[in-house]
Amino acid sequence: MSLLRDVQWLIADLGFNQMEGNGVRIKLENCGVFDGLDGLVKPGLNALLADGEIVELSETAIPGNADLTIDGTGRTLMPGLIDAHVHIAAATPNLAALEVMSPSYVAHWTARNLSRMLDRGFTTVRDVGGGDAGTKRAQAEGMVRGPRIQTSGKALGQTGGHTDFRGTCRAALGDLQSRHLPSLGRIVDGVPACLHAARDELRLGADFLKIMANGGVATPTDPIDWIQFTPEEIRAVVAVAEASCTYVAAHTYTARAIEHACVNGVRTLEHCNLIDARVGAILKERGAYAVPTLVIYDCLDRYADAIGLGGENREKNRLVRDAGLRSLEIMRASGVPMGYGTDLLGWMQQDQSAEFALRAQVLPAAEVLKAATSVNAEILRRPDLGRVAVGATADLILVEGDPVADISRLTGQGEHIPLVLQEGVVVKNRLP
Repeated sequence: MSLLRDVQWLIADLGFNQMEGNGVRIKLENCGVFDGLDGLVKPGLNALLADGEIVELSETAIPGNADLTIDGTGRTLMPGLIDAHVHIAAATPNLAALEVMSPSYVAHWTARNLSRMLDRGFTTVRDVGGGDAGTKRAQAEGMVRGPRIQTSGKALGQTGGHTDFRGTCRAALGDLQSRHLPSLGRIVDGVPACLHAARDELRLGADFLKIMANGGVATPTDPIDWIQFTPEEIRAVVAVAEASCTYVAAHTYTARAIEHACVNGVRTLEHCNLIDARVGAILKERGAYAVPTLVIYDCLDRYADAIGLGGENREKNRLVRDAGLRSLEIMRASGVPMGYGTDLLGWMQQDQSAEFALRAQVLPAAEVLKAATSVNAEILRRPDLGRVAVGATADLILVEGDPVADISRLTGQGEHIPLVLQEGVVVKNRLP
């Protein structure tokens, strides 16, 4: 058996491992349906799931037997939620402390964190710093209950930038560059180092690459208006990504940093709180995506005392928090496609679904829901996700009531989401 297990793991490592269809037929009857593509909840539809896919949608009863039949009366069937900006392994809001935490503790914390995300209805997440191929594999093989994972591996940042937590008193990096430590990023300087790090993260299993192209709230030595990485460094990382059939995401706040990253080939711009209309037009012209993350700044402000956020960092946070809602209006007017992200850290990840209500202050609820479904599926390059359509992967949630009319149905810890399916498998069931 030991030899067989070794062969099975080798096959998986070489990329030949495929999940088999579960063979279970599930009917969902008399549901409202939000398909992730338009702004309506269509009443009274029926769906048939088989072998992990949606195989039929009908306004009339679907004939034939099913292994499980679910009455959706008074509920809305919609795509499983996607969060395109998470840090699944950020076991504490203190990112400097995270770097020296026990990796085994962080692994257990991550498993619990992923399970709670699934209960909130998130069936897929995109990790943009800290997640690794091991966690992705464990989830895919069923060892960890949680959303499927795409990950950037370690985010790349420059000395003194948004992956450098040494401050002004600690000089040596020591072992903080080790991939085995639960840090969110690594420090690289110069084109050769950027080329090597980008290739190394892809070797280690990254699905895409992440760079820190702007100052950050949490780091000690980089003001918000600092641009990070030279054009040559960014283009080097982009060249590696494009050669490997993937793309680059970038941490950005200011209009100057967003433009700097976008014109040098970055595909997804994270945060974008301080964007202006001129740069919004550049993103639209270049086909880039924005992934706003308003809830993290709201949490950092509310919990500043509890997490020990210092005075200068509080001021940086207030600057970007106060601009958040306006940035959504600017990007909507510019026609920039916006995904749904949260960027939460440590125990604050319990507020993952609060992003819905924040955005709904200035955006139509249907647009907010599309951000967390079909738009994020585009960002992940997974057109089979984020929609309720024949042939789509059966990642679905059943919501009590109508989330377009009342977006609070999606907030909290999934109290109003009694049913969650991944690839046609029931992974949460609180129905009577």
